[in-house]
Parts: sequence; structure tokens; C-alpha cells
Amino acid sequence: MNYLIEAVELLLAPETWTGATGMGVRLLQHLQYTALAVALAAMIALPVGLAVGHWGVGRGPAVMITGVVRALPTLGLITLVALFTGLGLTAPMVALVILAVPSILAGAYSGVESVDPPVVDAATAQGMSTWQVLWRVEVPLGLPIIIGGLRLAVLQVVATATLAAYVGSGGLGAPLFLGLRTYDYPLLLAASLVVIVLAITLEIVFALTQRVLRRVLRGTS
Repeated sequence: MNYLIEAVELLLAPETWTGATGMGVRLLQHLQYTALAVALAAMIALPVGLAVGHWGVGRGPAVMITGVVRALPTLGLITLVALFTGLGLTAPMVALVILAVPSILAGAYSGVESVDPPVVDAATAQGMSTWQVLWRVEVPLGLPIIIGGLRLAVLQVVATATLAAYVGSGGLGAPLFLGLRTYDYPLLLAASLVVIVLAITLEIVFALTQRVLRRVLRGTS
């Protein structure tokens, strides 16, 4: 309990958040790592997931690949990539992208598949092309589930991005590992609390976004 009180006091101190190595800079780095990793993963997984959901081809391999990738140990993957790329951001970024791909991929094809076939048939009967059906019907209607995949990916990356400091990068893992090495448990706990609060905040934002999208879609249906 003393460590927890000291950690809270540390977070309430203004000097904790200032400076080149302050918690504020580390938080910003953490958000940048998360945004970059999820954006890169989305560029890979969204097109594939939408194609799988729309045409129904390759769903089996997609599910299998998703399961295999999720089973990979992130720390081991970072270490392996770092052996070839050296210390820095490349190794953790590769690992974080690989971590984020399965959730985004699953959300994309599940979102498209969730659209009722009669709705798709009606759109086709109205003369819409395949691409129009995908972008004007399936993607908008499946958007809450697609956002859900992004939501899960973001939360996974936020929690795991602390490992970037393991190979010399920044983020909230830097004070966390510093506290671990120096037995500064209040600092370690303070960094952990910031990660937890950040994850909860992003969870709330995505949950509200999904709720709004569902209400909008129900209102237009």
C-alpha cells in the first residue's frame, strides 16, 4: 500500500511530467507507437479482411493465420527481430504490427459477413457493382464490428508497447523498466498506472464510438 501511495504522489508531482524523459514525453511516445503500429497493421489487415468477408474466399487460411499469429510470444518476437535490426524502434514496431493484425483482420471479415444477405441481394438487384455493394452497403453496416477489431488491436498494442523499452526505445516502458532495474517500485507502479489509465480511456472512447455507430445505423435502417 505504501508503494501505491508513493506512486500516486509521484504522478501528482508536476516535475514527473516535465523534461525530456518525463512521464508526459513518455506518454506521447507511447501514443505515437500505438498509433503507428495500428495504422500499419490496418493497412495490411483491412483490405484482406474486407476481401475475405465480401467474396468468402480464403476465410479458412485467414482464421488459421489469425490463430497462429496470436500465439506468438511478443517479447520473443521483439528479441528475434532485434537480432537482425539492432536496438531501436524497428524491432518492437514489427512485433506490435504483427500483434495488431489478427484483431483487425477478424473484425474486418466478421463485419462484412454480419450484413444480412437479403440486404446485399437488394443492393445488387438495384444495379450496384461489387465494389459499390462493399463500400456503400457492407462496410457501413459492418462498421461497428470493424471498429471493434480496431478497438481490440489498440488495447493490445497499448498494453504491449511497454516492451519497446526492452530494446532501447522510449514510451511508458522506459520508466517502468528503469524502476524495475533500480528497485524503484513507486516509479514502476506509477508507469504501470499510466498505462492502465490510458488503456481504460481508449477503451471508453472506442466503446462510445461503437455505441454511436450502432444507434446511427439503427436510425437509418
